[in-house]
Amino acid sequence: MNKIIALWVGVLLACVSLGVRADTPEPEALIRNTVDEVLTIVKRDKDIQTGNTKKVLELVDAKVLPHFNFTRMTRLAVGKNWGSATSEQKKTLEIEFRNLLVRTYTTAFTTYQNQEVEVKPLKMANDANEVTVKTSIINKGKPPVSVNYDMEKTAHGWKAYDLTIEGVSLVTNYRGTFNDKIQKSGIDGLIKMLVEKNQAQTGTMSPKATPK
Repeated sequence: MNKIIALWVGVLLACVSLGVRADTPEPEALIRNTVDEVLTIVKRDKDIQTGNTKKVLELVDAKVLPHFNFTRMTRLAVGKNWGSATSEQKKTLEIEFRNLLVRTYTTAFTTYQNQEVEVKPLKMANDANEVTVKTSIINKGKPPVSVNYDMEKTAHGWKAYDLTIEGVSLVTNYRGTFNDKIQKSGIDGLIKMLVEKNQAQTGTMSPKATPK
């Protein structure tokens, strides 16, 4: 899983800048613009390059997380058990799952080594509400790695709710682990596991407000 998260960050850190055409579909433009903006900041900020966790988290919080629908990501990861969770449990699950993803992949920001990412041109219907933006990570001397973003149109713009790396879905990967834990210890057991993982990574972590 850490490998998958690291590759996810690779997508966010590097992009083949081909420019955004006037007719570029909004989801494709969002991916291109986000990675270009993040990469510009990373190249300029020596603290981020040397692993300053505080600055990396600030960058992720400001430029990356707003483009993900963590509510849907959490619901998909929890799967069939989501319906049996209380409103408070759902809120806590979303906060802890979000924190787990953020804390896990934040450290990968220091592994950037001039990878490039080709964002494939997207063709979509004018009335489309869900699309998949396809990209390919290009590492010199290594086979390219396919990374696809599943995105949906929301009241707050286009948001990513899953990504698939070399055919492996991020949320599906977590779903098996989450389901096993729920079968053994219930929803509260899963929450406890997520809290402990987050605390083990960085010490006690203050929960953030649930993303919209």
